[in-house]
Amino acid sequence: MEWLTHSQTGNQQSARYLLGMRLAIIAIELVAIAVMDSFIHLAYRAEALLVSLLYGVLATLAWIWFTRRPPASSLAVSGGLVADIALIALWLFLTGGYTNPLVSLLLLPIAVAIILVPSLQSMLVTLAGIGGYTALVVWHTPLTHKHVATQLAQLHLVGMWATFALTALILLLIVGTLSRRLRRQQFQLAQFRENRLRDEQIIALGLSAAAVAHRLGTPLNTLTLLLEEIRSEATRPEPSKVLEEDLDTMEQQLQLCGQHLQQLTHAAIEAKAAQRQVVAAGDWVKRLRESATLLWPSGPIEWQPTFPDTPIAVDATLDQAVLNLLANALTASPEWVRVTARNGDNGHVELVVEDRGDGLGTTLDGAPGEDIVESRQGLGVGLFLSNATIQRLGGELKAQSDQQGTTMIIDLPPANSPGEPS
Repeated sequence: MEWLTHSQTGNQQSARYLLGMRLAIIAIELVAIAVMDSFIHLAYRAEALLVSLLYGVLATLAWIWFTRRPPASSLAVSGGLVADIALIALWLFLTGGYTNPLVSLLLLPIAVAIILVPSLQSMLVTLAGIGGYTALVVWHTPLTHKHVATQLAQLHLVGMWATFALTALILLLIVGTLSRRLRRQQFQLAQFRENRLRDEQIIALGLSAAAVAHRLGTPLNTLTLLLEEIRSEATRPEPSKVLEEDLDTMEQQLQLCGQHLQQLTHAAIEAKAAQRQVVAAGDWVKRLRESATLLWPSGPIEWQPTFPDTPIAVDATLDQAVLNLLANALTASPEWVRVTARNGDNGHVELVVEDRGDGLGTTLDGAPGEDIVESRQGLGVGLFLSNATIQRLGGELKAQSDQQGTTMIIDLPPANSPGEPS
């Protein structure tokens, strides 16, 4: 919902939608009073006019308040819609009650509530509308003190047509605009997630390339040294046993280089197709350690010496999600970060990232990443997407925060377990 994002632009647009609906209702009421009074003498014309004017003043004040001091929750919006129903019902009470063809104006706040507020609150607004209509049935006032049945019948039929046309027009303009805006926001969010997933795949491929280059450094240096020795041995009349050993070593090193290049090709295919790979948890954590060392060569990350061997299903995006959490931990605690892995319940594997920062705060403690939140340290969107990646693989991201720092726990199911999505 727009106001829950604490966006100033979203609050102003929501306020404009509500103000537009209220001004449209007030205009309909004033025009209806003028039309009805030209045919018959209304019994409570002055009172009905005062209610419409009061409604206009309150609508303007609500717009100013909503724009300058946006409410922290949707309860204030629901309360305002209930007040709309009360004012509309009061005006209807003074203009014929449930016999007034404009009684369907009570549907407009209900329709807006269904779009803007959560389901439970929209149900309460709907009950308020039904209650207002019921009250008009039980207690109603005469439309005029004079008995003019023919004119009243004709006026009622015309009013029913006008009410239907105006209500349909307002629903099209207000509710239709809100629906289109919500659909556009959902499309933008889906597109943003797809772009972020693509970026994660590219980054993961880059990390794999950097890791392969790092691994190739040692065998290539070994080959360089062996080449110098071979050249010195080649000048002798008879090749020695040392030369044969050097050639064997060169062959081993070349095979190792070929294996690393195959790993890079395999990582590129995984990043492009988002395929999952079943590996031992220990091998996966060692791969993370290599990537983290390349990203932060002097980073104060303390790694556990041994890791569990439980097989888990991972992909390139999961590596990037964990690296995002490590980046957050290093930002919050640049002096010390520890990474450990352990066996959890039901065969799960828990990867634990600890830091000594200021903590996540009460908004993220417990189950972080469920919603996008504002954060001065950049823990909002990145944490949200990391959590989405972990959940896509059947895992869960948990957090524990206290005065000593923050502990992020990545709970991953074993491969081919019921918790792992196929």
